[in-house]
Amino acid sequence: MLTESVALCAPPGFNSGVIAKRVIPCLDVHDGKVTRGVQFGKAEAGELRNVGDPVELALRYNDQGADEMVFFDITASAHGRATMVEVIERAADQCFMPLTVGGGIKSVEDMFTMLRAGADKISINSSALANPELIRQGAEKFGSQCIVVSIDAKKIAPDKWGVFSHGGRKDTGHDAIDWAKKAVVLGAGEIVLNSIDADGTKAGFDLVITRRISESVGVPVVASGGAGTLEHMADVLLAGRADAVLAASIFHYGTYTVGDVKRFLAEKKIPVRL
Repeated sequence: MLTESVALCAPPGFNSGVIAKRVIPCLDVHDGKVTRGVQFGKAEAGELRNVGDPVELALRYNDQGADEMVFFDITASAHGRATMVEVIERAADQCFMPLTVGGGIKSVEDMFTMLRAGADKISINSSALANPELIRQGAEKFGSQCIVVSIDAKKIAPDKWGVFSHGGRKDTGHDAIDWAKKAVVLGAGEIVLNSIDADGTKAGFDLVITRRISESVGVPVVASGGAGTLEHMADVLLAGRADAVLAASIFHYGTYTVGDVKRFLAEKKIPVRL
């Protein structure tokens, strides 16, 4: 059935053996509610808006045919962490798509907690920068396919992108391309590239750094930050050579459905699963 589904949304002459591009909604969760900011806006700055219940939204995107779902926990409190585990358990019980969880995961034990709750992948960012061996430890314990390294990149000079941590507030001194390569060597099975400059602006993805990293690593790269139109999605998959697109606002506020995106991509001869 999977091969038939691919063909339904594929261009003429499409080879079903070709890996389909993925469309991935992202839910930023704060104290059990989905929120949305602009350019990494934080709750303490009053820049986040409540969007809704994470499981209800996950079910909506599951029904729309999302390939995966990313839950990003931006809550700092221990109570919030416990709430996040409950969210993942509820979502995993009701959704059929793979679930990725990130935010505040600092140890192999934290990874295990989320995987046991029903997550399929673990995304790490600041914790990987603080302790790169965590990437290796997670990959050895659970397999590289479970370990996603999320990179928050910002252009800091002509033709140069730096890596930032702590929600885009701290310059780590790392070069984005070099850090992506190192993460893969350590065992990351996927890279999520977040453009701080484009995040929440709906002005388009950063195609240049996406392409540079996609061409530099041998694992899938998920483009994040800047989705505003269907054309933006196609551009980052074609010109940016990303393997998947991740978006939040355009889905949460009903600008487009996942199905809208996939139909448009298929029209552009980009292979997707229906």
